[in-house]
Amino acid sequence: MARLHQSLVLVPLICLSLLLQIQTSLSLTCSSQKFTQNRLYTHCNDLPHLGSFLHWTYDSDKSSLRLAFIAPPASSSGWIAWAINPNSTKMVGSQALIAFKNEDGSMTVKTYNLVSYNSIKQTELIYDVSDKEAEYEGGEMRIFATISLPKNTQMLNQVWQVGSSVANGMPSIHAFQTENLNSMGKLDLIKGQSDTSGGENSRLRNRNIHGVLNSVSWGIMLPIGIMIARYLRTFKLFHPAWFYLHVSCQVSGYAIGVAGWATGLKLGAQSKGVQYTVHRYIGITLFCAATLQVFALFLRPKKDNKFRSYWNIYHHGLGYGIVVLGVINVFKGLAILDPEKKWKLAYIVLIIILGGIALFLEAITWIVVVKRKSSDSKKPYDGIIDSTNGRQQPLTS
Repeated sequence: MARLHQSLVLVPLICLSLLLQIQTSLSLTCSSQKFTQNRLYTHCNDLPHLGSFLHWTYDSDKSSLRLAFIAPPASSSGWIAWAINPNSTKMVGSQALIAFKNEDGSMTVKTYNLVSYNSIKQTELIYDVSDKEAEYEGGEMRIFATISLPKNTQMLNQVWQVGSSVANGMPSIHAFQTENLNSMGKLDLIKGQSDTSGGENSRLRNRNIHGVLNSVSWGIMLPIGIMIARYLRTFKLFHPAWFYLHVSCQVSGYAIGVAGWATGLKLGAQSKGVQYTVHRYIGITLFCAATLQVFALFLRPKKDNKFRSYWNIYHHGLGYGIVVLGVINVFKGLAILDPEKKWKLAYIVLIIILGGIALFLEAITWIVVVKRKSSDSKKPYDGIIDSTNGRQQPLTS
């Protein structure tokens, strides 16, 4: 009965929570937003990134675009921007309207030419801009403007962005998280639609593929391959199967890792000006070290070769180093990709499970090895010396 009462109490609370979430989500759509000075617009779009909204009216006879752009800056002293790129959907080359606070706290909106990711110039745009105005209210900044477009314009490449600070009247560089990198698309002036699919989704898909491939290879398969070699070979039952399992796992992991590394190169080419230096250098190091390991297999000395022990030290040391760097770089990649928390948590749990299995097998193998040595040392000897290696031979039954 007590559990029934608790369930009855929880049901209305859950329903109330869902209703509040629905009401909140509805209130965050552009259709619910109002403006001062009775500003009205024909169209409004909920832009998919950075919590941004675009209201606009297009006069095809005059080729005039009247707009209001709304977004929360990255900080109260930050900035917001809406831009048109006449040549592509990327940020570089955009003709931008950027709003921020002056030193006296008043809002201003200025025009900039985005020369590169690291360089912008305050200048007149290639379009005539009038009725510029900016507001700040409730943690959001708003840009109002009217832009004269070329005759018969039907589609625009739009880009929008937010930043955290302004120095000496110049906006500082924005963050390079997923939301920031994907805030671009097309604006169909005839249909009244904002299309943000296309190149954005392709880039995001490549980022996800890159993350999955490298997590599976460097972060999962290679550690499992090392565990196979370290622990299964202790048990005679797995001879020689452990060796083939180890090689198969490592070669497969290497192949998947190379594919992931290649997607990383492609992403770098698509995102000029965006650099994750540490992640990149670790990735290059991993690729070179793993490639060296693969080729070293062809130079492995035979068991009775005097250099075999040195080869083993090199092979084991480099292998452990690759695994450590691989796991570190997976976490670096997760921080860059910034997926839902459940994915990072899932990988952490998987690493903990693999670590727990490794500790358990480490203890078991040590017990087996110690018992085996103890058993060998207790065998009786007949005092006969083996002439081949100088060791005493055990008694035979």
